[in-house]
Amino acid sequence: MTTAWDAIVIGAGHNGLVCAAYLARAGKKVLVLERRDIVGGAAVSEEIAPGYRASTASYLISLLLPDVERELELARHGYQVLPRNPSSFTPLPDGRSLLMGPDAELNRREIARFSARDADAYPRYEAWLTRIAEALEPVLEDIPPELLPLPANLRRRGFLEQWRNLRRALRFHRSLKTLGDDLPTALELLTGPATPILERWFESAALRATLATDAIIGAMAPPSAAGTGYVLLHHVMGVAGGARGVWGYVEGGMGALSAALRRSAEHAGVTIRTGAPVAQIEHIGGRALAVRLASGERIAAPRIVSNATPAVTFLQLLGADALPAAFRAAAERIDYSSAVMKINLALSELPDFSCRPGKDAVGPQHRGTIHISPTLDYIERAYADARLGEPSREPVVELTLPTSVDRTLAPPGHHIAQLFVQYAPYRLAEGNWDERAEAFAERCIDAVGAYAPNFRASVLHRQVLSPLELERRFALTGGNIFHGAMPLHQLFGFRPVPGWGDYRTPLRGLYLCGAGAHPGGGVSGAPGRNAARVLLQDS
Repeated sequence: MTTAWDAIVIGAGHNGLVCAAYLARAGKKVLVLERRDIVGGAAVSEEIAPGYRASTASYLISLLLPDVERELELARHGYQVLPRNPSSFTPLPDGRSLLMGPDAELNRREIARFSARDADAYPRYEAWLTRIAEALEPVLEDIPPELLPLPANLRRRGFLEQWRNLRRALRFHRSLKTLGDDLPTALELLTGPATPILERWFESAALRATLATDAIIGAMAPPSAAGTGYVLLHHVMGVAGGARGVWGYVEGGMGALSAALRRSAEHAGVTIRTGAPVAQIEHIGGRALAVRLASGERIAAPRIVSNATPAVTFLQLLGADALPAAFRAAAERIDYSSAVMKINLALSELPDFSCRPGKDAVGPQHRGTIHISPTLDYIERAYADARLGEPSREPVVELTLPTSVDRTLAPPGHHIAQLFVQYAPYRLAEGNWDERAEAFAERCIDAVGAYAPNFRASVLHRQVLSPLELERRFALTGGNIFHGAMPLHQLFGFRPVPGWGDYRTPLRGLYLCGAGAHPGGGVSGAPGRNAARVLLQDS
């Protein structure tokens, strides 16, 4: 069949744009179809009130692969990261606070005010995490090997695929081997809970709680749950913030990254259509043939790449007869548990923290992520409410003020505040999020106001995105920002389902390129880059 396109990419989220750009740079004619009127998926900047722009969903950068940044020439297309120093501020109920960042001497001084032992241990902890991250980064950036003897009804591989899988398995083994004596503790980090690891390293409640937030971001789990150790590691992998694990702001908000990706893709020859929602993937004889838009328009291509969640791709865009029963059953079992809310605020002034006063000029307490979660027990209690289907009575809040370093987002003297909140369970025991979102937002503003008394009065406008609204607006199944939860059984070769971690699907010609594929969530570009590599192998 002759078509105008070599490949169609469903969804112009950042991974879809990355995938399209790599395909086009390899000489393919690529069409990207985006249901919204803007590109970027959850990495967008939007006006929340006249003159105020916020990173609506995703709000910080660190995980973006340096190879993606370099190979797609993103700096040339307007992408710029604004580093944060300090990068973390934790106010405490007793009037103390903890500042941390890339400055080793600042970290030593700040931690020593709580524990001299912890101040000595923290550089060793960072070095340990760095060794593990550097050993595993090649694994996370590679196409994952399949290491299990799966039954033929889940996956049958030809000789060439088996050979490629063996080579990937050898690379995986070599990466693990570089861990040496760190291998036992690395395995604990990859599979176990974050709490015992943090408690073994540190005695200070403030330091433990500050570090524990990285282990729960986006997860419907407390730090005491198995698998949160990997989430902790996942959030310290990247270097796009200027140093390992130090997240930065994109100048102009996260939408500026997506705009740079769009320019890079279009420069390579990609055609992007917005306002073009895909309603169906058509197939015959076990092969994907075309997409049909909600308007009824049919567009054919021999390769179709979905940047949507696995649930949308496999259970909505495809009919029940498109996939083998065992694969479809596995896709139906994917866990999308999530408990996050995003609140974007326009402020008339900076928060004035009681423990570190000052609102007339940006101070170190304003530049980084502000953690409203003073202890591990506080986080556990917040989760316990969500487990019962109730928004946390005392929510865990990560507050960022991008205007502390980026003055392009708000009028002079005014600011943007972004609250990433846990735990807000997608499924409520009583009522629904359309009824309860505003009341929970009030609770979150009060949680910040307990440490910065001027905060509530400074709020001029607000945008509240409940888990349900995140699903509606960004097609994030269950409101899950990672396109699926990230416990061990949904990682590596098990993502999206066991046996299909290589971006292919049982429907020939159909591929996944979103965060529902390896290595998972975060603005990394790795799924998009890897999916393009696999598609080009098959072309």
